[in-house]
Amino acid sequence: MKNVLRISVRDLVEYGCRSGDLDYDFSGIRRAVDAIRAHQRIQRSRPAHYQAEVPVTYRLEAEDFTLHIGGRIDGVYINRDKTAETVIEEIKTVSRWPDADELPENPMHWGQAMVYGFMYAVQHGIRELDIQLTYSHLDSGEIRENRRTVVVEDLKVFFEDLIGRYLDWAQTVISWCRRRDESIRSLQFPFPSYRPGQRRMAVETYRAVQARDQLLMQAPTGIGKTMAVVFASVKAIADGHTDKVFYLTARTTGQSAAEKAVAALGKQGLRLKSLTLTAKDKICFSPGSACIAEECEFARGYYDRRNEALKDILLQDAITRQYLQCACARHRLCPFELSLELALYADCIICDYNYAFDPRVFLRRFFQETQDHYTFLVDEAHNLVDRARDMFSAEIRKESFLQLRREIKSDLPDLYKNLGKVNSWMLRARKASPGQQHSWADRQPPEGIAGLLRQSASAMEKWLIRNIKTDFRDSLLDLYFEINNFLRVVERCDAAYVTCYDRVAKDLQVKLFCVDPAGQIAEALNRCESVVFFSATMTPADYFKKVFGCRDSAIALNFPSPFAAENLKVFVADRISTLYRRRETTAGAVAEMLIALVGQKKGNYLLFFPSYRYMRLVHDIYRGRCENMDIIVQKPDMSEEDRSAFLARFVRQKPETLTGFAVMGGIFGEAIDLVGDRLCGAAVVGVGLPAVCLEREVIREYYAEQIHAGFEFAYLYPGINRVLQAAGRVIRSEDDRGAVVLIDQRFGTYRYRSLLPREWNPISIVGAKHLRKHLLDFWNTEA
Repeated sequence: MKNVLRISVRDLVEYGCRSGDLDYDFSGIRRAVDAIRAHQRIQRSRPAHYQAEVPVTYRLEAEDFTLHIGGRIDGVYINRDKTAETVIEEIKTVSRWPDADELPENPMHWGQAMVYGFMYAVQHGIRELDIQLTYSHLDSGEIRENRRTVVVEDLKVFFEDLIGRYLDWAQTVISWCRRRDESIRSLQFPFPSYRPGQRRMAVETYRAVQARDQLLMQAPTGIGKTMAVVFASVKAIADGHTDKVFYLTARTTGQSAAEKAVAALGKQGLRLKSLTLTAKDKICFSPGSACIAEECEFARGYYDRRNEALKDILLQDAITRQYLQCACARHRLCPFELSLELALYADCIICDYNYAFDPRVFLRRFFQETQDHYTFLVDEAHNLVDRARDMFSAEIRKESFLQLRREIKSDLPDLYKNLGKVNSWMLRARKASPGQQHSWADRQPPEGIAGLLRQSASAMEKWLIRNIKTDFRDSLLDLYFEINNFLRVVERCDAAYVTCYDRVAKDLQVKLFCVDPAGQIAEALNRCESVVFFSATMTPADYFKKVFGCRDSAIALNFPSPFAAENLKVFVADRISTLYRRRETTAGAVAEMLIALVGQKKGNYLLFFPSYRYMRLVHDIYRGRCENMDIIVQKPDMSEEDRSAFLARFVRQKPETLTGFAVMGGIFGEAIDLVGDRLCGAAVVGVGLPAVCLEREVIREYYAEQIHAGFEFAYLYPGINRVLQAAGRVIRSEDDRGAVVLIDQRFGTYRYRSLLPREWNPISIVGAKHLRKHLLDFWNTEA
């Protein structure tokens, strides 16, 4: 059976026709927001015999592979009765008109239209047709059309020349795919044996990819989740069940785990192209410069050097951030843009959730232009719920408009006036707060603001496309993006959205808050054919299936711990209240319980709290009673260096006890790996409920009305998953032993106790003295 190589019309034309500089002009940025609307407006204006979004495909049988080219024509005037020419229309949007002699000769635009014309003519047996480029001005709506009559033989000559330039590269890609598949078929699991439950995870992952299902798997830390899902999905590539795997993460630590798994398989002989995508602002060689040839040397002549760079870099199997930056520096190319092009040829793409789910930045070249078989592996999937709410929401602040007005007053009078109108609207909204509340919600989208924001965005763009360097350029650019995101979301607003207003002093924040992300997550899942959600904490499964927008057929599995139950001792101090109104009163009792935990064995401990304020309250008491103890405390907004320094303190065989104070759900509450005696115990103070705020209350009200589970969806389930994540830091391998203390009266109730893992078998304790006795027995008992 021949290998099949798929490519979109756009990528084929870009490979063969594009040259010169990389140019992110603002027609491109604005097009991402407005182009669809402009396309649809033009398409709706066409006559009855016009058909929009016409799919076309072409298969080319090479000697040892099949090239599959696909795309969608913007529109076709269909000649049904042979009385008129068939017309292929390609629509392009612009923010400014190019020079008169530039408009009709853009090689990329004509090349794309000509390829579409040839493919359509072949499919329908047409000998002659018209090619029409239609340009629409984003601001004025003015349309310019340029039409040519062409014979199919001429289109064929152009097409074959284009294909000829691509075939050598295609042969290289196919040869690589053949070597990849051979290595996968002979690939063995990289360790002498599977951990308990790990093989079943791999089998279930493979089955889900093969059957194109949705699968949710909860499995405790240490079972080897990453290797199980990566190994199985890689095996599915060679068997033809998926074309590309997207390993999606919430944090860079998750990306590192995926890279290590692929590297371990590489040592077993796997030949796989893996690529780690990094955010533009973290990988840019010229921060602060516009992505144009005049300001960035890595944009200048980009397309003249691109193809050679692709051939060079793809000799490497694992394309990490570090390797990509070195290679791009050598070739003098923008690393972010090249990473997007390399992704077309990668078998496994390791990246943030954003690239699959965020409407602003998802990888359109995969999910809109081709129809390959994709698999999503969603790591730490419990994080996706709140991340999705953030991705699908948008906000604007009154102060942002005022600040920019101050900066541009004498330079951009028209924009100054437009921003003033927005500010006046904000003032009226601020005064309209019901009962002079500081925060309130409205189920309707805000009235009258969208038109004012569009006027401001249009005025901003007219200035931005001139690429003038000024002191206020960055401020204007930031607000431009905020406005466009707000406009995108306001058009989407439905019953899943609420408008939240927050008044602080003279400022006002207006937020279009996505209460229920299920619908948009489900839309994103349509971009893949199979998805595997996995995490150490997805409790209860029905909650996650609901908020992920899963199909009814989605399968949920819960894997028990692979480690001996006697290695983890869990205690519940269910006679201490941590309710907000009781915290001052019980802080001393909490501190005594923590001192009892750390005092029975020298080692490293992490103590988790629901908030910084509560943590500081107990910390001050704790420090006063343990003056000579080594204590470190998490701080808000810690840098990468600060985080690394915090974790570096947790060393093996430390002669003195180290106590770390941290916040649940934060950077140390999950995704850290302190194996062995780097951590021998943890305490979780409170049940992890998110703080009561306007947005949480909106979520509670929404799900109370929808499914009578408001408190559960807004507070209980998110909270218990924070608790489980924090407690999961203790046992990371089969050799680990440790103790966990859960401190809160509510852990003694069925509502909370029923959500804890069965294998924990927690012991209720009366007080600190009782805990000391149990801990001495535990630590004095050999594993």
